[in-house]
Amino acid sequence: MEPNGRGRFRITARGREVLQRKPSRIDMKFLEQFPEYTAFAALSRTAPEAEPSAPEPLAATETPEELLDESYQELRRRLADELLDRIKACDPQFFEKLVVDLLVTMGYGGSRKNAGQAVGQSGDEGIDGIIKEDRLGLDVVYIQAKRWTHTVGRPMVQAFAGSLEGQRARKGVLITTSDFSREARDYVRQIEKKIVLIDGGELAKLMMDHGVGVAEVATYTVQKLDLDYFGDEE
Repeated sequence: MEPNGRGRFRITARGREVLQRKPSRIDMKFLEQFPEYTAFAALSRTAPEAEPSAPEPLAATETPEELLDESYQELRRRLADELLDRIKACDPQFFEKLVVDLLVTMGYGGSRKNAGQAVGQSGDEGIDGIIKEDRLGLDVVYIQAKRWTHTVGRPMVQAFAGSLEGQRARKGVLITTSDFSREARDYVRQIEKKIVLIDGGELAKLMMDHGVGVAEVATYTVQKLDLDYFGDEE
């Protein structure tokens, strides 16, 4: 056959002659008797293999600042998972201490020595700790810390609210390494007492934001051109 335009071929005179003989079989051995075929086969063996074309680079769709922020958020997600895994491996008393340390670092109660009371005491009626809301101790916040893996439901939150009632307390913080059910969150919005629910994800975020249980590795400052310095307007 010979080319006859793009993607088209036309049978040659040699081909028509062969077909008129009506051969019983056409295979490689049959074709080797024709000089045209042997020349084509030799050319195919000596032709260099085509180099695979390198993929074209994808057009950048994100700015360097966006890429940096995505990487930072991913590092925070990984660190949050590591924090929760480590906390769950610790004993309950350490977790209760961690909770008080975090609240003190956040500005409640002044010093660690003066802030936390009755941490892990027996007969505390469901209260794991008491922390002063301010440095003067004008009000206190009652704490319950649950180092759990399963969801904390409404009954547990309702029992904590009952414990606050027994202490004539108005404010409480219930912290868990797991999460809270929707019914539990709806319940605290309906009652008069102020109860803050902090799940595992929020706990890890607060620890990272306030430097509790984590150490700084590197700090990057992102700068931009100061147009005011050059007398230009934005």
